[in-house]
Amino acid sequence: MSPTATAAENRAAGQETATENYLKAIYAHTEWQPDPISPSVLAGRLGVAPSSVTEMVKKLAAAGLLSHVPYGPLTLTAEGRMRAIGVVRRHRLIETWLVREMGYEWDEVHDEAEVLEHSISDRLLDAIDARLGRPAQDPHGDPIPSAAGEVPAFAVVLLAEAPAGHEGRVVRISDREPSLLRTLGEQGIGPGTLLRVERTASDVVVVLDAGTPVGISAPDAIWLTR
Repeated sequence: MSPTATAAENRAAGQETATENYLKAIYAHTEWQPDPISPSVLAGRLGVAPSSVTEMVKKLAAAGLLSHVPYGPLTLTAEGRMRAIGVVRRHRLIETWLVREMGYEWDEVHDEAEVLEHSISDRLLDAIDARLGRPAQDPHGDPIPSAAGEVPAFAVVLLAEAPAGHEGRVVRISDREPSLLRTLGEQGIGPGTLLRVERTASDVVVVLDAGTPVGISAPDAIWLTR
């Protein structure tokens, strides 16, 4: 293989990785709330310059993966959504596999999955899925799409918006802050934990099923069953 061919393949692989990262970020933004993502928010989420987002948005729109009007929000097309769901499936199955089988903690898996999601084969992914028993959620509670692109749905309420007295089990915790995951783990809070919501003048307090009150510093990162 010539150096020129290798360089071209590396560029193509890099472009594909970038495409998948953009599609996944756009999809994830509206997964737990309805407002579409703006180019500026997307730039911040991906840690890239606004000019880079502008250029990539044009490419994704030209490829039929994205609908966008100048200065407006970004919306995935049906094809773009299916591509995004495929990346999300790989990412979340890898995270689940790392926790269940490889000894990782739930706050350690995101960066590993970010790398592996772009290189794992469909055959290996399906084998991992089967070995894990076709899980519906990853270690943080995010839904794992099926191979057919079906996404489990959950009736949830954000802890920050839950009224005092509400009781529900934790469905999902945002994995954007590993330190929060570590803190909640130390407090005995994770997907499946039963909580009762209480409030003070300045804080959200939850009571665990064991009767222990715990102050929550990030109630906008936890979703409960309704």
